Amino acid sequence: MALVGYVRVSSLDQDTTTQLERVTAANCKKVFSEKESGTSTKKRTALAECLDYLRDGDTLVITKIDRLARSARDLHNLVHDLEQRHIGLLVLDQSIDTSTPHGRAFLGMLATFAEFETNIRKERHLEGIAAAKTKGKYNGRKPTAQAKKAEILALLEQGLTKAAIAEQVGISVASVYNVLNRIKKAG
Repeated sequence: MALVGYVRVSSLDQDTTTQLERVTAANCKKVFSEKESGTSTKKRTALAECLDYLRDGDTLVITKIDRLARSARDLHNLVHDLEQRHIGLLVLDQSIDTSTPHGRAFLGMLATFAEFETNIRKERHLEGIAAAKTKGKYNGRKPTAQAKKAEILALLEQGLTKAAIAEQVGISVASVYNVLNRIKKAG
């Protein structure tokens, strides 16, 4: 029966030090750490590695519920999977222990609030964009792939594959296809 820590921050300029100190102080012998958004469990390789590492009787230790998931569905799915594997969840800041009925109930309430907070933040962000657009101060992201259309066409004429073009130009293969599709539709 081991205590296994998981820490996460959302962006590269944030620091995991405080979370690492907290889970280490809670006697976690193994800790997984990453810098990735919590709005989805996709692309979170450290979380996947952590979940794979956990064994029957272990306890996953996190500092706050939103470090594990920002979506109530993702959180409930993760907790359900942990319970099925007989793995506990300990949330240090909210004093949640899913080995108790009270802990599981409180966890459900906090999951709903974490998702609500994410949705409110997204709504405010969209409102800010709308306000900036009405003032003529928001133009969106510059279309980087479309700006490289001539370079893409030149490389295609040289016989390079779409993957090679993407690598050389510094965009994704999907973006190469998007540029070529737009050219095809326009022409």
